Amino acid sequence: MKRRLRVYRKRRKKKMMVLILVCIVLLGTAAAERMGYLDLEQIISKKQEEVPYQKVSKTEEENTEKYYYQQLTEEQRQVYLEILEGVRNHTEDIYVHDADADETNQIFQKLMKDQPDIFWCDGTATATTHKSTESYTVLKPKYFYTAEESQTMQTEITQAAEKWLADLDADADDYHKILYVYEKIVDEVDYDESAPDNQNIYSVFVNRKSVCAGYSKATQYLLEKLGVFCTYVTGKTTEGGSHAWNLVKCNGDYYYVDTTWGDPVFQQEEGEDTSKESDPSYNRTNISYDYMCCDDTQLFQTHIPDKDMPMPQCGKMDCNYYVVNEMYYVQYDAEKALGAMNQTIWAKESSTTFKFPDTETYQQAHDDIFQKELAKAAQNLADYYGLSQVKYQYIDDPRLHKIVIFWQYS
Repeated sequence: MKRRLRVYRKRRKKKMMVLILVCIVLLGTAAAERMGYLDLEQIISKKQEEVPYQKVSKTEEENTEKYYYQQLTEEQRQVYLEILEGVRNHTEDIYVHDADADETNQIFQKLMKDQPDIFWCDGTATATTHKSTESYTVLKPKYFYTAEESQTMQTEITQAAEKWLADLDADADDYHKILYVYEKIVDEVDYDESAPDNQNIYSVFVNRKSVCAGYSKATQYLLEKLGVFCTYVTGKTTEGGSHAWNLVKCNGDYYYVDTTWGDPVFQQEEGEDTSKESDPSYNRTNISYDYMCCDDTQLFQTHIPDKDMPMPQCGKMDCNYYVVNEMYYVQYDAEKALGAMNQTIWAKESSTTFKFPDTETYQQAHDDIFQKELAKAAQNLADYYGLSQVKYQYIDDPRLHKIVIFWQYS
């Protein structure tokens, strides 16, 4: 990070005051697709004043499940709580116990990742550090809405969220809660880079159009309401674009979830010819479940997390959708592959999915399925339903080691 330092000196009755101005520094905000900014200003003065620190009513217990909060030191947690109180109250100047404006901003960014319900600001702020007998920093966040406007918008969000969760089985376990939220957001929301408020949850629950920041924060917001650990993760795709997704805990283990990449509309934006609007027969078979609880190996093929905070190891695939639904094949078996296709056909289901753990297994399956087993299954379909001609479509995805065959029964 480059800083331009300007020092001004004035002599006045043998007293000296040094004013150090640090230029604007571009810093990433909690949103994955918008860059916020922070003005850092450090003032050194011998003058001592009573500092009006932000009073805190929140307790540490209220943040025990907040991932980034838990990574902070005791002193940094105090600053976090002061900022949180100030932002929730739309305080213009938040006085915190920190003598480093840059550290204050970093804590603010972590807070924004922890608190998906704060939609009225995005982490853009001006921070001024005052150096004196008692050093402190004043954080001045940028608010997009007034307190009154935010309250009205929050009511709309709350009502929508309650409606979305109304059909969830009261006895659902962690896996089914995560799956429900994953599918609900995909069903209700379209990926749209031009959507207003697309860096926050208002775009999801009210406008029903958003981007990865909105999808991921909404996932976090709903799962926290359901008592499931979920946090917000930022980084890049392997193609280099900024992106956001989630870390969850399912049945005691950590997994990654990327709701955005499950949406057929997002897939269409990325080049695949499937969407809710273009396909009148759209159903959930068009949803991609590759990132519905996946491990590090799966995620790191396409995602690169930021290094600002270490993530826990995600070493299991037990709660991955394809594993749970017996579509995940650690080893390829031609007889099992044909049996899976036949079972789908007899049940008149729309598709058969094959997911593999690595390139070698995928390639072995790919060659055999497309050269031999698929033709056998197609013939079985024709015989079983008395068809003179068989039609099917397929998705062949070597990057994700996946083959999906869509059957037509007429």
